[in-house]
Amino acid sequence: MADYDLVIAGGTVVTPADMFAADVGIVGDKIAAIGVGLRGGRSIDAHGLLVMPGGVDSHCHIEQLQSGGGADEESWVTGSTSALAGGTTSVITFSTQFKGHGILEPLAEYRRRAAKAMVDYSFHQIITDASDEVIFNEVPQVVASGVRSLKVFLTYDPLHLDDRQFLRVLAAARRTGALVTVHCENYEAIKWRTAALLADGKTEPKYHAWSRPSMLEREAAHRAIALAEMVDQPIQIFHVSCPEVADEIARAKARDLKVWGETCPQYFVLSAQDMDRPGFEGAKFMCSPAPRDAAASEGLWKLVRDNVLDIVSSDHSGWSYETPVGKRVHGVDAPFRDIPNGVPGLGSRLPIVFSEGVSKGRIDPCTFVRMIATNPAKLFGLYPRKGTIAPGTDADLVLWDANKRFTITNRLLQHVIDYTPYEGLEVTGWPVATIRRGEVVMKDGVVQAEPGTGAFLARGPYDLIRPTGNLPFGFDASAFRV
Repeated sequence: MADYDLVIAGGTVVTPADMFAADVGIVGDKIAAIGVGLRGGRSIDAHGLLVMPGGVDSHCHIEQLQSGGGADEESWVTGSTSALAGGTTSVITFSTQFKGHGILEPLAEYRRRAAKAMVDYSFHQIITDASDEVIFNEVPQVVASGVRSLKVFLTYDPLHLDDRQFLRVLAAARRTGALVTVHCENYEAIKWRTAALLADGKTEPKYHAWSRPSMLEREAAHRAIALAEMVDQPIQIFHVSCPEVADEIARAKARDLKVWGETCPQYFVLSAQDMDRPGFEGAKFMCSPAPRDAAASEGLWKLVRDNVLDIVSSDHSGWSYETPVGKRVHGVDAPFRDIPNGVPGLGSRLPIVFSEGVSKGRIDPCTFVRMIATNPAKLFGLYPRKGTIAPGTDADLVLWDANKRFTITNRLLQHVIDYTPYEGLEVTGWPVATIRRGEVVMKDGVVQAEPGTGAFLARGPYDLIRPTGNLPFGFDASAFRV
C-alpha cells in the first residue's frame, strides 16, 4: 500500500543549507517525508535532476491597475503561466494607489482580479499619497488583511514621496508591524539632469542611463536607510543595480540595522550599452534603476556571496515593444523620459540566475535556493510554508536539469509581452517540471494549471521585521499623529 500520494523519487534534494540524494513524499498539498525508498500512489522519476523549492518572486507587477483605467498587459493568467513555466510557484505583486484617492478600493479590485491566479500570491501595498486618512485609517486595515508590506517610490511622477511623506509611511509601518520596501533614486536630481539632456537634444533611449547615474541611486539608498534608522523601521531596498548601492546596505547591516537588499537578473546580464541600439530598439532594455556595466554586474555577485544582497527578484514590469499601449505609447520618436520603463522577467529569472550563478561557478546550488526562494519567503513572512523542502511545508517544488542548455526566446517564456530583453541568451540549467501544493502544474514546458487555482497568502506578524528598539534619544515619534 502506498504511504504517499506522490513521490519525487531519486533526485538530489537542494535545501537552503544542504544537498543530498533522497525521495520526497507528498500527501495532499504538503511535504510529508524526505527519505529513501518512499512508496507513492504516483511517482515521478527525478534521477539526474535537482529537486528544489518552487521559486518565490517577491517583486513583480502583474495586471497592476493603471490610473487611466484598465491594467498592465500581463494578466494573472499569462503571468502565472510564465512563472510556472520558469519554476516559480509564489509571487508578491503590487496593489497601487492613485494620488488623491485611498488604498482600500484599488486593493479590493486587485484582489478580485487576482482570483484568476494559478500561482500562490500576496501583495505589497503601494503608497503614493500619505494622507491622514490613508496613514492612520486605511493602512492598519490593509495590514490586518494580510498585506504586510508597503512600497514607496523616492522618484517617478506621479508616484514619488518626499522625505516627510516617506517618514509617515515608515511610522505607519512601525505601528502596524509591516515591512517597507523602497525604490531608491533621487527624484529632483533626475528631473534636473533629464531637463538638461533634453535641452541638449539627447533624447534617444540610451540617455535614460545618463539621466540617472549610480550616485543618484546610492544617495537615495543612504537617505532611505538614515530615515528608516531614525524611525527604527525595517526596510528592504529594491532592485540594487550596482555595488556602490549595496555598500550602503552593508554598512547598515554592520550597524545591526534591519535593512535588506535585492537585485534582479537584468543587473547581471544587461548593461547601459544595450540601450544604445539603432532606432527605437534600445527601449527594450529600459528599466529603472538602469543597468550599469560588466564590472558592476560582477561586483553584485560578490555581494551576493557576502550575504549583503539577500534576494534576486524579477521586477517583472513588462511593456510590449510593438503594441501602441507598450513602449511605443508616445511614438517611436518619444524622448527617453516618456518611454515606459520596465522589462519582463517572470519566466527567465531562475534560468538566468542558475546559469550565470551556479553553472558559471559563482555560487553553489544552496545559495541559489536561498536567493530565489528561501530568503524572499523569510523576509516577507511566508517561511516555512514556502521557500524550503521539509515535512509540513507546502509541496512547492521545481525539478531542475542542471545540464540542459537552452537559448532563451520569447516563445519559451510564455508571457503576454511580445519580446524579452534576453532573446538569444544561452543558459545552462532549465526547469523540467513544477509542482504547486502537490499538483504537477508544468511538465516539459507545458503549463497545465487551471485559472483560479492559486491561493492568496495572508501574512501575519513575524519576528524578522520587528523593530530593534533602538531609537534616537529613546524617543518614538511614530507614536504621535504627525
